[in-house]
Amino acid sequence: MKSILFALGVGLALGGTAMAEPTKVLTPERVFSSPDLSGPVARGVQLSPDGKLVTFLKSKPGDQTALDLWAAPTSGDGPAGVLVDASALEARAGALTEAELARRERRRIYEHGVVEYSWDQQGTHILVPVSGELYIADVKTGSVTRRIARGPEGGDAIDARFSPKGGYLSFVRNGVLNIAPVASGEIRAVSPAAHDAISYGVAEFVAQEEMGRDTGYWWSPNDDAVAYTRVDEGPVDIVPRVDIGAEGAAIVAQRYPKAGRPNAIVELFVQSLNGGAPVAVDLGPSKDIYLARVNWSKDGRTLYVQRESRDQQTLDLIAVDPATGKGRVILTEHQTPWINLNSDFTPLKDGGFLWSSERTGYRHLYLYDAAGTLVRAVTSGDFPLSGHERDGAIAGLDEARGLVYVTASKDTATERQLYVTDFRKGGPLTPVTSGHGWWSISMSRAANAFVGGYSSYDTPPRTGLYGTDGKLRRWIVENPLDANHPYFPYAANLPKPEFGQLTAEDGQKLDYVLIKPVGFDPKKHYPAIVEVYGGPGVQSVTKAWRSPQERLYLEAGYVLFQLDNRGATNRGLKFEAPISRHMGQPEVRDQLVGLAFLKSQPYVDAGRVGVTGWSYGGYMTLRLMTEPGAGFAAGASGAPPSDWRLYDTHYTERYMGQPDTDAKAYDASSVLPRLKDLSGRLMLMHGMADDNVVFENSTRIMAALQEQGTTFDLMLYPGQRHGFSGQTRKLQRMREYLEFFQRTLGGPRP
Repeated sequence: MKSILFALGVGLALGGTAMAEPTKVLTPERVFSSPDLSGPVARGVQLSPDGKLVTFLKSKPGDQTALDLWAAPTSGDGPAGVLVDASALEARAGALTEAELARRERRRIYEHGVVEYSWDQQGTHILVPVSGELYIADVKTGSVTRRIARGPEGGDAIDARFSPKGGYLSFVRNGVLNIAPVASGEIRAVSPAAHDAISYGVAEFVAQEEMGRDTGYWWSPNDDAVAYTRVDEGPVDIVPRVDIGAEGAAIVAQRYPKAGRPNAIVELFVQSLNGGAPVAVDLGPSKDIYLARVNWSKDGRTLYVQRESRDQQTLDLIAVDPATGKGRVILTEHQTPWINLNSDFTPLKDGGFLWSSERTGYRHLYLYDAAGTLVRAVTSGDFPLSGHERDGAIAGLDEARGLVYVTASKDTATERQLYVTDFRKGGPLTPVTSGHGWWSISMSRAANAFVGGYSSYDTPPRTGLYGTDGKLRRWIVENPLDANHPYFPYAANLPKPEFGQLTAEDGQKLDYVLIKPVGFDPKKHYPAIVEVYGGPGVQSVTKAWRSPQERLYLEAGYVLFQLDNRGATNRGLKFEAPISRHMGQPEVRDQLVGLAFLKSQPYVDAGRVGVTGWSYGGYMTLRLMTEPGAGFAAGASGAPPSDWRLYDTHYTERYMGQPDTDAKAYDASSVLPRLKDLSGRLMLMHGMADDNVVFENSTRIMAALQEQGTTFDLMLYPGQRHGFSGQTRKLQRMREYLEFFQRTLGGPRP
């Protein structure tokens, strides 16, 4: 859920740069047109295996939703250039299949063109999937060749990659894992044929949506074997979903694992490329588990499997013999109220491994030997290592020198830096990067250089190549906020975001950011809007460059306010834990602390405060509007979960337990019984093809409000899922927000 739930909870970069000419008024039409107001941004940055090139995705100047693959040399100051222009490749491709559309929805990919790519480990070729077909770019010649077309039976080639040694391409098509020698391109199936509800080599719904596992197969490091999943969705309830589009409706028999109901049965097999029958991996006696992570050892002799219990309080690390499938548990992590999965597990050449855990209440790194015995804590302190569950907090590893590079918010949760420490001998975390902002890191395999993406509230995203001493070697995309920058005409004389902390009722410190409107006059009284996400796995308040979209609220004369309540990420498990069995309750109490502070500002009209959020933010919007005494004048709730019994297993049960044993907790967290206490005017929004927070969540709200005679505004989006596609549709949605809040809150008053 979390990666899209903050889709509308974006903030705003407001520089204080003095300009000679007056600032232009930023319009919705400009925000949702090209070029991107944030400037040329490098996405999906990777260093080539030999460290000679850096590659990245960059939008076309005339279409910020169309991505090309670019490359730049890491030595000298040679210019970056387009390596693969997606236009020609995309023009020959057909429509995406439902499987690929769903996979992109899970990964929050809403652009088109080259949306992903991968290097071979030899650094000579790049695999480029485009619209279900596979192309190989030759780095030396610049030629791009189609290697895998759509098959005669149809179906996209998804989750494609090179094998570690570069001899094969691998991909999943129509639920079957396939490989093809790079030289010949002759396709052969590795797995059995898919049938009925059984597929191979894929990540099931909750693995993709909630667990940070996008794949269902893993190559051995020597190209001689592949581990793959067998996913049986037969036990999963079929939930008929009406996909209502502009030209009609279709009934989709979606297998959706609601909280408390059966999950897919996931098994793991190892297939040797030398022939023979696939080897079944022993995952234990219970089928009701989660296959969390799979990794190979450096020498390929051990397959490491992370097995998570259904209640998500126990995580076992199993060392498996790939020849027999037999395994032994070498490490067990047990935590309450839950375990947050991560991707920090890193095998070492000597058979040991690095492992991260929140056993102290904060995510930290630990060194283990091959037998699973703890050697030492690598990091410690009252702060968490910071990294997304899909890519982890470990940015790089220099085994020869015993150094590990990690990202962390050590000094403040609102900033992120790169640090280095000696994982064998111990020692403090030494900062590599600097600046009061937010870093994202892509490190070379040898851990001798890194590509760093940095931004702050007044620095648009910029990307450079750095040495491990933190010194800039060259810009990849400098993106200065100068007269040539798209945002330049709008950047002058704007107030800076005001960051601070408030004290909750139990003494906990809560981060907030407040932004005053354009042309702020302290003598006037302004309406305010609270932008809220509020759910786990997302952090709203950071000192990073934030989307210019919310500048539109400032242009309209609103004060904007955000606060990270209990449950938000990057503050440690201790900060998240209060929401256990109490979703929608401690978060609301924290937000009310922020609301009281906001209303106490002499320039805020306390009677004209609105609230808005999407998904969990939509849920929080309704919880806040139905909280006695909160007194919100208006709220825009997008795609809100209305009853957590309707949401999926892995996410919901982690925080709420089982509906049959924790029924009172589910009842207390529902918004439906509270709708009788709704204050202010509500606008409800939802995509009519949402396969994540299914449309039934909003139809229940509509029916309850109609039954009690409450009027409300409604905006539905035919054909749209949980995340919206298309700039014109996003423009329309923003216009709806602006018109709604203008009508319900008004503008500044003397």
